[in-house]
Amino acid sequence: MKAQTRETQAAITPQSAVQLLKDGNGRFLKKKMTDRDLLDQVNDTQGGQYPFATILSCIDSRVSSELIFDQGIGDIFSARVAGNFVNEDILGSMEFACKLAGTKLVLVLGHTSCGAVKGACDDAKMGNLTALLSKIKPAVEAVNEPTDASLRNSKNIEFVNEVAEKNVHMTIENIRKDSQVLKEMEDNGEILILGGMYHIDSGKVTFFEG
Repeated sequence: MKAQTRETQAAITPQSAVQLLKDGNGRFLKKKMTDRDLLDQVNDTQGGQYPFATILSCIDSRVSSELIFDQGIGDIFSARVAGNFVNEDILGSMEFACKLAGTKLVLVLGHTSCGAVKGACDDAKMGNLTALLSKIKPAVEAVNEPTDASLRNSKNIEFVNEVAEKNVHMTIENIRKDSQVLKEMEDNGEILILGGMYHIDSGKVTFFEG
């Protein structure tokens, strides 16, 4: 398979970009990955890149966007930080990816059993990790149940996963709030901003529609 070109990127709509990722995850789950010559794609992209999606995911070693969506070199921009939240630098990267490089989709991808979310639930403190986890704390506080403090920690995996999902939704809200560039592109139908969850026990990605 050849790498994306200016022409193939231009033909992709925000909606079809979502479908490309869904199809890729389907191939991943069925062990029917696309036959690619990655070195050929290196050659194809030496003069430029035309990705169709920008994915913000966690640094978790089990959540490689290129692999779980069966994508090759030059197909997606991949931004990664523990807890998949946004800050000024990541928003700037997303603005470059969408406004200047032409991607049609921003996907915020959380995952189950997220270590960063567990740390936030446990109020962990260690060096620079303390400041990082503070970015996820609002999602912990936004999940109302259970009210029993003894159940609001990393030992309660259902609570952890609910916080991880809430964190995705709040990250999307922050993208729209803090990036006028991306909000205007979404309002104009140039891009979609969506969320999803990767299930580490199955490899499946669940997309949050709308």
